[in-house]
Amino acid sequence: MIKLDRILVPTDFSDFSRPAMLYGCAMAARFGAELHLLHIVPDPAMLVPEAAAFSVETMQTQSESLVKDAEAMLEKLPPDGWENEKPTVREVRVGAAFIEIIDYARENSIDLIVIGTHGRSGLMHILMGSVAERIVRKAPCPVLTVKPEGHQFVMP
Repeated sequence: MIKLDRILVPTDFSDFSRPAMLYGCAMAARFGAELHLLHIVPDPAMLVPEAAAFSVETMQTQSESLVKDAEAMLEKLPPDGWENEKPTVREVRVGAAFIEIIDYARENSIDLIVIGTHGRSGLMHILMGSVAERIVRKAPCPVLTVKPEGHQFVMP
């Protein structure tokens, strides 16, 4: 028998992450699992090529602002009408998405990661990489990837 006590749904708040949220919520409800919602704020130093031109305080302030905004957005998730007997855990971290997601999964003994994919292919995939692909390769637990198009989950 499969036992899922903790399910992690990383989200970037995009349309691509919504189907994964639905899958994660449905599975948490079905298995009576604790739902973990995680958002990663990119480190501002990694986003700006000329980061050295900005002061540490400016970048820290920017990062804190992004974290507060993300925390407010996470509080609105999961979608209205979803109920679960276990609490929903919400966390925002700063760093590289795939590293933070894998670290969170290890630290919290996550049993399943449910993550959306952007569906990039070809040159965009080569240039941008795939967070979901890296997570599948390095995660300490099973990973369910959910495409933005195609067959969607339907509760009986």
